Amino acid sequence: MVLDLIVNSGDDGFNAEVPSVKGCESWAHTEDEVISKVIELLRFYLKLGQQHVVEIDFSRKTRNKKVLKILIRTSKFGE
Repeated sequence: MVLDLIVNSGDDGFNAEVPSVKGCESWAHTEDEVISKVIELLRFYLKLGQQHVVEIDFSRKTRNKKVLKILIRTSKFGE
């Protein structure tokens, strides 16, 4: 599964959301912290277990907006 993660930067910190998952958004002082919070929410909303691997890949960036791709896959035994 591949989902978009949109991170907006502002004067007071960062806001991030996964538009395809209603309510999956967060705010934090740093970009890394907001991404971590949104991934935690996404794992909760989608009921992802330990067998699911979540990877983040850069897609594109504009002035104050960054779009990342979230890749969710089931890990194979031994990975």
